[in-house]
Amino acid sequence: MTSRHESTAAARIEEQGFESTKISDVLIAKGKGADGSWLWCTTDDSVYDAVKSMTQHNVGALVVVKPGEKSSIAGIITERDYLRKIIVQGRSSKSTKVGDIMTEENKLITVTPDTKVLKAMQLMTDNRIRHIPVIDEKGMQGMVSIGDVVRAVVSEHREELNRLNAFIQGGY
Repeated sequence: MTSRHESTAAARIEEQGFESTKISDVLIAKGKGADGSWLWCTTDDSVYDAVKSMTQHNVGALVVVKPGEKSSIAGIITERDYLRKIIVQGRSSKSTKVGDIMTEENKLITVTPDTKVLKAMQLMTDNRIRHIPVIDEKGMQGMVSIGDVVRAVVSEHREELNRLNAFIQGGY
């Protein structure tokens, strides 16, 4: 027979919702003004300018939009695109347009703000990507990196460990 205290404590653990962190929580934690939350360039920008922007903001990817249409995502450009499609192929970053080397919108892997962090981590791992745009019915909401996702999972696991320790020690 379970005591009332044990069953309410178990219900509280369930209520906390282990592994329930969503991508929207990650975006909130990053903050609206956080570097990398929503940096962009256009398809007409030179690859050189895009890479310069990534370097200045210490990020590994930029969302690409069509000129004059900031709400319409055209794709994503990453450090990998630069290495594989400019450096290795011996192309000029100053004369190549972002639109020529980006991953196009129809090939993008994206998540929504409601996507669970663990699901996003799985998508990123399975597809060997480090940045994933967050899009909902209103359009682009931000971008998260594998680092953002790992931090959220570690934090969630740390909180769960603390809850379990408190439960075991009877201080729940």
